Amino acid sequence: MIIGAQLYTVRDFIQNEKDFEDTIKKIAGIGYTCVQVSGIGDIPAEKQRAICDKYGISITSTHTNPERVKNDTEAVIAEHKTAGAEFIGIGGLPSEYRKGAEAIEKFCADYAPAAKKITAAGMKFMYHNHHFEYEKVDGKLIIDRLTDGMQAQDMGFTLDTYWVQAGGADPAYYLRKLSGRVDMIHFKDMTIMKTAEGEIKQIYCPILTGNLNWPAIFHACAAAGGGNAFIEQDECYGVDPFECLAVSYKNLAKHGYR
Repeated sequence: MIIGAQLYTVRDFIQNEKDFEDTIKKIAGIGYTCVQVSGIGDIPAEKQRAICDKYGISITSTHTNPERVKNDTEAVIAEHKTAGAEFIGIGGLPSEYRKGAEAIEKFCADYAPAAKKITAAGMKFMYHNHHFEYEKVDGKLIIDRLTDGMQAQDMGFTLDTYWVQAGGADPAYYLRKLSGRVDMIHFKDMTIMKTAEGEIKQIYCPILTGNLNWPAIFHACAAAGGGNAFIEQDECYGVDPFECLAVSYKNLAKHGYR
């Protein structure tokens, strides 16, 4: 399993070409060799590829605007081929498809044609979960409706460990349950903090500094068959996000993951 950086963590530093190059140079300096592009500014795919190539970084995947994936599929495929990315991802279920079982079925019907085009192009359409997919709708979890509604060869899952846990489920269990469909994983840790008002909140933190059961997750990763685990920290709470990525990378390297 190769450890990559999810660029959403450093989204404030990838909004123009110069900042993007500075960011990729720092990412490579930490030790990462691949990235998932997300939250980026208007930088053409060929520029992204050239900059990443310069620093020995490969673009494995993206999170792409779902409407573009659905309605401008051929152009999205071409952009990903230019960037060298094998996986075309979306960051979650668009809001109009979150309104019950029929809406989820409509998502599957609406995105199946695009997913099949992506498969035919030798790539794969990927779905990234949050916590809401662990809500039961008419007695069935949304994540299970998505799993059953799209063929395995046409839609994989970028399983996010933090959000599975936040949904009240077990990340290791779902890695095994979705075995063969988890081409990528988002490694993301969770801890809790007390606010000034005394409220207890779940927060993001570097990998292996929080409360997730990482030994179980590591063991399940082998069964799931995921080739890439991308480190992501949605919020860093005033800490330099590059430092957060570095701490996560160093902690994982101690366990043999690079």
